Amino acid sequence: MAELGEEPIGEVWLTGDKCVFDTGLLAGRSLGQAWTSLPPQWTGSSMLGLPRIPILVKFIFPEDDLSVQVHPPDNYARAHEADAGGVGKTEMWYALSAREGAGVRLGFNPAVTPQSFERAIKEGSAEKCLRRLSVRAEDTFFVPAGVPHTIGPGMVLCEVQQHSDITYRVFDFNRIGPDGTPRPLHIRKALEVMKFGDAATNLGQRVQPIQVQCGPLQRTYLAACPYFATERWQFSEPVAALTSQQRFELLVILDGHGRIASDSDSQPYRAGECWFMPAALGAYRFAPDSRTNLLRTYVPDLREFERELAGQRVEDVARARVVHR
Repeated sequence: MAELGEEPIGEVWLTGDKCVFDTGLLAGRSLGQAWTSLPPQWTGSSMLGLPRIPILVKFIFPEDDLSVQVHPPDNYARAHEADAGGVGKTEMWYALSAREGAGVRLGFNPAVTPQSFERAIKEGSAEKCLRRLSVRAEDTFFVPAGVPHTIGPGMVLCEVQQHSDITYRVFDFNRIGPDGTPRPLHIRKALEVMKFGDAATNLGQRVQPIQVQCGPLQRTYLAACPYFATERWQFSEPVAALTSQQRFELLVILDGHGRIASDSDSQPYRAGECWFMPAALGAYRFAPDSRTNLLRTYVPDLREFERELAGQRVEDVARARVVHR
C-alpha cells in the first residue's frame, strides 16, 4: 500500500462513480452523476444506454499478498449478481514499477483439478495451486473472468477492467478484518466460475506487446478484448491524435508533463491524471515538456484494431489481440 500522510492506500480508482471531474464543463460533478446525462458527443454512439462508464481504471499499491480470488463472467454475473450490477470482470494489469522478487500468481498449475483445489483451500495452501509469474516494470498481464489470481507485494500496477467490483475470495491468508473477524469467502461461487483443465492453463498470461513507431510516437499495443483495448504511448516531441465518434477514450498519464490541446482549449497534464476524451472532440495534440508515458484505453471495435495492425505478422497480432470469449 502507498502512504498518503499516515493513511495507508491499497488502491486508487480513477473512473469510479464517485470520481470527480477536475476541469472542463463537468468540473465538480462526479462521474456517476454525470454519465447518464452525457450526450453521445461525449460517450460515443456505441455507448448509448449504458448505465455507467464501462471501463474502470485503478492504481494498485500492494504491500502484502492479496487474497486468492476470481471474478465471474457476464452470464454468471447477470444470473447471480443482479444486485451488484450483473456485470462480469475481465481485467489487465500494467506494471509501473516492481521491486526485485515481485510476482503475481495467475491461472492454475498443470494437473490442478476442482477436487485438489478444494483440498488446498481447506489446507490453507490455495495459492500454491496457482502459477507464479515474476513481475518487472512495463510487464502486462491479461486476466479473463474465471481465471484465479493473486497479486504479491512490491509493485505498483495500473489495472484496466470491466466496471465491476464482483470478487469471489477463496483464501485470504487467514487475515482478520477491521471488525475483528475474517473477511467472508465465496468458495462455492468461485468454483462454479473457475476454469480448470488443459484448455484453461494459458488463459491468464503475460502479454507479448507489439511496438509500432509512428513518427515521434512509440505506440505499443498491450491487450484487446470486447471490453477494452489498451495501448501505451511514449513520446518526447509533439504528437497529434484523433478521437472516434463511436467512443470516448481514457488517457492515464504515467510519467511526464506538458500540455494537451484541442481546437478550443489547452490544459496542462501531469503524471497520475486520468483524462476523459469525448468522442466528438476530434483532433487533439500533446506538447510535452518532458518525456511522456501514458496508457490509452477505450472500448474497441476489434475489426478496427485488426486493421491498425494489418502490417504486422499474423502470429504477432494473435499475441497482442488477447480476446476473451
